[in-house]
Amino acid sequence: MAAKILNVDEAKLVRAAGGVVRRNGSRGALRVAVVHRPGYDDWSFPKGKVDRGETLEETALREVEEETGLRCKLVAPLGCTAYTDHKGRDKVACYWLMDVVSGRFRAGSEIDEVRWVTIDDALDLLSYRRDRALLRALDLEATG
Repeated sequence: MAAKILNVDEAKLVRAAGGVVRRNGSRGALRVAVVHRPGYDDWSFPKGKVDRGETLEETALREVEEETGLRCKLVAPLGCTAYTDHKGRDKVACYWLMDVVSGRFRAGSEIDEVRWVTIDDALDLLSYRRDRALLRALDLEATG
């Protein structure tokens, strides 16, 4: 089997996927899961790197379950964000809107807290502009 030759840009690119997990709260208000990562002391959406041979959809479902304990189903693609990670690498993270099928949050080393918040509260809580942009797209979808 021949090795695939990558150009420098492809070799440095980190691919990741995750989810904006939703549920209905009291009085039917839409709530989304926002996770706290103690290693970075930030609030974001659950996501992680793609494993070899894995699709972005498989990665998104696996990472959400590994980080939150929640088994989910994909509802719709939300889009991808591109940025430079803390190691200086180019990173692209693709997200899906997800609904919970089963499971329960359990804290771990990567995620120590999950908050189920309204979209407005999430916009205030999220640490990154790129995450807020994803949420605004969801808000337009939910009200449109």
